[in-house]
Order: sequence, then structure tokens, then C-alpha cells
Amino acid sequence: MSSMVPNDKNSKKPRSDSFGELMKTMNDFFNERPIKGFLQSIDDFFKSPFPPGASFQVDTIETDKEYIISAELPGVNREQIHLNISGNYLTISVENKELETAEDEHNQIYRRKYLQQKSSRTISLPYSINEKKVKASYRDGLLKIRIPQEKGKIIEIEE
Repeated sequence: MSSMVPNDKNSKKPRSDSFGELMKTMNDFFNERPIKGFLQSIDDFFKSPFPPGASFQVDTIETDKEYIISAELPGVNREQIHLNISGNYLTISVENKELETAEDEHNQIYRRKYLQQKSSRTISLPYSINEKKVKASYRDGLLKIRIPQEKGKIIEIEE
């Protein structure tokens, strides 16, 4: 009789059935709304923590003579891209502004919506950037920035 539920002498149900019912009840709780919707939204957030288009891929390659920074910006116009250099930081910003209007059959505007999206990435380099020597090009959704490495003066240590 060790498989019986303790303190319930009239119950003939084995303990494993009671545990199975408890697990089924908990499973049903997490699979029904609103809990299921809440848990799904948490899962979706961690799969994609940023809204689509809020960030973009940036790669940095160091060669002997320069740094090559590439940013993938598909569907972005050249006029929407802004580069800012401050000290040893390069910031790539993309800004999208749209104005949507809806008119009825009498050309009366009944809805106007202004959308503005901005995203940016900042890359830190180990030395100050000489903005006069930086070259940037944009073609087919790929931004390439070339920053020459500045060599400082080598100082010899005396004995």
C-alpha cells in the first residue's frame, strides 16, 4: 500500500496518477491564454530584442595600412546615411523619414502619419581618426569606409 496517497485511506488512486494530473493541470495552465500569449511574447522578445531595422550589421577588418569598416544597409538611400567622427570614434547613422497621407474621394486629407526611424552604430578605434584621410563609398546596399592607420613617431630610449 505504499503507492497510495498518504493520509487518504479511502482513495484507491495510486500516487503516480495524482502526480500526472498535477502535471497535466500545470501544462494546461501554461498553454492557455493569457499565460501562453505572455510567455510567447517573452520568447519573441529574446529571439529578436530589437525591432526589425533598428540595427544593422557592421564588420571591421584591420590590414597593415588601414581599417576597413563595412555596413550592410539594404534599401537605404545614400542621403539617409550620416557619418560622424569624434576623436577615435566613428558613428554611422541611418535616418528614415516618411510622411503618409490618406485622402478621401474629394481629395480631403483625413489622416496624416509621420514616421521617423533612426539607428546608429559607433565603432571605436585605438587612435584618433584623421577625418581628412577617411574615404567612404556606398554601392548596392554596402557602405565601405576606409580609415588609414596613422603611425606615430617612434622614440628611441637612451641608455
